[in-house]
Order: sequence, then structure tokens, then C-alpha cells
Amino acid sequence: MTFNDIFKSNFLENVTSVSMIDIAIAMILAFGIGVFVYLVHKKTYKGVMYSSGFGVTLIALCMITTFVMLAITSNVVLSLGMVGALSIVRFRTAVKEPLDIAFVFWSIAAGIVLSAGMIPLAILGSVLIGLILLVFVNRKPNELPYIVVVNCSDRNAEEAVKKFIADSVTKSIIKNKTVSKEGVELNIEVRLKNDNTDFINDVVEMDHVNHAVLVSYNGEFMN
Repeated sequence: MTFNDIFKSNFLENVTSVSMIDIAIAMILAFGIGVFVYLVHKKTYKGVMYSSGFGVTLIALCMITTFVMLAITSNVVLSLGMVGALSIVRFRTAVKEPLDIAFVFWSIAAGIVLSAGMIPLAILGSVLIGLILLVFVNRKPNELPYIVVVNCSDRNAEEAVKKFIADSVTKSIIKNKTVSKEGVELNIEVRLKNDNTDFINDVVEMDHVNHAVLVSYNGEFMN
């Protein structure tokens, strides 16, 4: 083995392993699909405050995954090293909305498919996923859930309130019941008849009912 053999490297050969045209096409498409994912996420977001930083992250994820996979597919040795490097990465940011996980995987999957050269699959698959999310996430449910909070003075008033509410709505389920020396507080999930909320006015007029509140909520109840 000579001195030149020790320092011999195939770095320059690896430079041409992926053509510049392929890199440019893949990165441009990755950016385009990433922007599409970002727009769909913004359109379907149902949280309290939208984070523009998360939307930009979706674009970056798609592009980063694309160029990483291009490097891995062109060099077996690099792919082994990349697996070891990525194994120490930990995603510790709390995901507030469960649907955000789907968008993260969507961006990563699109980048992987693009780098594999399956451009029609990446484009058509992303369009189909986006349309499905737009239709189902923005679909308005037929019956919106409400919570009725009623404070009664005694058990007889409680029974009368439960019967009256059951007769005034299409569906009623007791979610929580709090009993104290001052009285009984009921949290009842209801589905309204024709979005009519007039029954709550009649509830507060019942004997031994201190107050009544009707609140719209998203279907999740925490005690």
C-alpha cells in the first residue's frame, strides 16, 4: 500500500452520482408539495391559535427528507452512517392537535417518494390526501354537541330538570354531577332539536333551579 492509496478518496466521483438536474427537479417539486401541505394544514386547522412556524416546518420537512434520501440512495456507505446519525434524533415538541401528526408524516412521506423518483405518485397522492382532508375536516357535523350546566337546590328539582331536558332535545347524556350542601350541579351533553336553544330559558324558570348555562363544545369532556 502506497502513501497515495492511504489518502485516496472517491469524493469527486460521488459528486456526480446524482445529476444536478435530478437534484433541482426533486427539490423544486419538494418545495411545491411542501407548500401544498402547508396550505391544506392552514385551511383545516381547528385549534385556537395557528402557528405559522409549524406550517413552515412542514415545507422544510419535505425538502430536507428529499435531499437526505437522494444522498442515501446514491451511496450505500452514507446510508449506513445516516441511519446511525438519525437514530439519536428525538422529537420532543408536544403536538397540540392530533391531526398535526398526519401532516408531519405526509411531508416526510412525500419527500421519500420524490427522492425515489416516483413523481406521479408523490403529486397525485398528495393531491388526493389534501382533497380528502379538506372535505372531511371541514365537514360540518349534522348535530353539534352542547353542554348544559344546571344548578339545582334539591334532588326533586334535579329529577325534574333531567326529565325536561330529555324531552326538549334529541339526545341527553349526563357527563358530570357535583353534589354539595348548597345543591346539585349537573353537566349534561345534549343534541338540540333544529338548533333551538329556547328550552334553556324554561329550565332556569323551573322551581328550585338557581341557574342554567348552555355551552357549545367540541365533543371532548374533561372533569
